[in-house]
Amino acid sequence: MKVANFILALGVLALASSLPLPTILALSRTFVWQPMMLTLVDPEHVTADDFFYSGLMLLVKLQNSGSTYQSLTVDSIHGLNTNGLSIVRIDYEANGGLNPPHHHPRASEILTVLEGTLYAGFISSNPDHRVFSKVLKAGDVFVFPLGLIHFQLNIGKTPAVAIAALNSQNPGVVTTANTVFGASPSLVPDVLTRAFHLDKDLVTKLQKQEWVNPSELNSYSNSY
Repeated sequence: MKVANFILALGVLALASSLPLPTILALSRTFVWQPMMLTLVDPEHVTADDFFYSGLMLLVKLQNSGSTYQSLTVDSIHGLNTNGLSIVRIDYEANGGLNPPHHHPRASEILTVLEGTLYAGFISSNPDHRVFSKVLKAGDVFVFPLGLIHFQLNIGKTPAVAIAALNSQNPGVVTTANTVFGASPSLVPDVLTRAFHLDKDLVTKLQKQEWVNPSELNSYSNSY
């Protein structure tokens, strides 16, 4: 009997250790607040507003790439905590609005086009680097797997709009070009000249560009 109980205990421990922390908390708690502190909230103090957001349909100023996004993570809707969900609206200007190549280190993504025509795709990991892409129109849906670089380009003559859902309350985002050329402090140019097969003058010029608008820093921080 002792051996059986020991084996059972090991099984339960193995199952628990295989689950992400938010999942474990979700199994045992109703509400969890402040994701970095995992502070519990008295259910009596929780209201419908903790699960609500208004304003996703408001257009935000476009970035230099010709697109912009509004991300709703656990920072915006506290009720997302432990639920493993977030959502983002992306707007693209006509004739080339781009959501540049990027990846989400903590989430896969499913994107639905609401308006316009997008060329969207992702690139597989080493060593193949295969491109999986489609032209998407209103009502079309495309999936971007966890951690893979992906993009969307508006190839239409009118603005485009898409809504994406991600399976993390805080998916994170790493925009490829911004990360390597806009790193702070700057990377040693030799790293980039060798990696991208570029001459040093061009690398230095690229590093001097403004890759992130200061007004957008809060949007990038720990969000989409």
